[in-house]
Amino acid sequence: MPVEFIGMIGTTDVSETRPATGPVVDPDFTRRFAKAHEEAGFDRILIGYSSASPDGGQVAAHVAAHTERLGLLVAHRPGFVAPTLAARTFATLDQFSGGRVAVHIITGGHDAEQRRDGDYLPKDERYARSDDYLDVLTKAWTSEGPFSHEGSHYRLDDFHAEVRPVQQPRIPLYFGGSSEAAYRVGGKHADVFALWGEPLAETAEQIASVRAGALAAGRSTPPRISVSFRPILGRTEEEAWERAQGILHTIQNRTAGAGSFVGKRAILPAGPGAQPQNAGSQRLLAAAARADRHDRALWTAPAAATGAAGNSTALVGTPETVAQALLDYVDIGVSTLLIRGYDPLEDALDYGRELLPLVRAEVAHRERAAAAASAALAQAPVAVGSAR
Repeated sequence: MPVEFIGMIGTTDVSETRPATGPVVDPDFTRRFAKAHEEAGFDRILIGYSSASPDGGQVAAHVAAHTERLGLLVAHRPGFVAPTLAARTFATLDQFSGGRVAVHIITGGHDAEQRRDGDYLPKDERYARSDDYLDVLTKAWTSEGPFSHEGSHYRLDDFHAEVRPVQQPRIPLYFGGSSEAAYRVGGKHADVFALWGEPLAETAEQIASVRAGALAAGRSTPPRISVSFRPILGRTEEEAWERAQGILHTIQNRTAGAGSFVGKRAILPAGPGAQPQNAGSQRLLAAAARADRHDRALWTAPAAATGAAGNSTALVGTPETVAQALLDYVDIGVSTLLIRGYDPLEDALDYGRELLPLVRAEVAHRERAAAAASAALAQAPVAVGSAR
């Protein structure tokens, strides 16, 4: 199966190394940012979610109107709108975009951020709500006739939507998390389970946990796996690491005067002294505490500097080195690679020129080799033992 590449866009030019400037919603920049990903050959772009960010559905509609084939992965937190309304909203967007929508479910990893939107449920209850929410969402997209539902958090009678997704049987569901509850709920519902970029051994452990969650839910086919990284490229290894150290120095200087890397206010606790509640950030900080460098090219120092406020581990090196590092993850079962840079728009274009073609060419080569080996095995004569 070909590897899937996902980028990430926002509505203003900002990153850990670039303070936000200009309007919060810059339609022209958003259009150029999305088109850069399409030009670079990305399959999808993630549109994030926070209690302060612009509405992802409307951002996706703007992007869909200005791109031709680029997939739209819209982050969505269950609990703030009814699942029946969400089903109609995303189905409508899928119709207008020609079947390009996927939904990334984020249950929410920090109590204070949830409360900004008026959500006071504890974490385990949030996952129980997500489970019930996704039961309704799936039924709304797939049921042939009206249905009723009575679950732990949602109750409805005689629901049926006239608007249905272009994609059948339903819109793809991505799911993020690194806790036991996430493995359980995402293992049950997700088409793709999204992880942050940990070392290979720890990633393999998480993949096993996701598959166990899917098996416990009665699924015969587990979710595909996505892993997120921040590639830092250079023409030589030395140039890449020099750039990486410059990025780290900028982040460290910013943590001294600001608590947010994405806007005027932090989404999660940020900076080297942060104590995040979400398991994903805790795991990245644990990896960073063990060592700055892991495996072929994984660099955890940015996670330590930011308090792992988001996907914050880097892969550093030449395009060839980083491509091989990404393929190391493909080798352990990863099918989707979410990558974004510290110079967001410029890096997306560089990835398209330097990185994506290398990974795709090697994956295609491996697929051809496997197909040839399978064909040769099928054509080989069957040895017949002599009778005794």
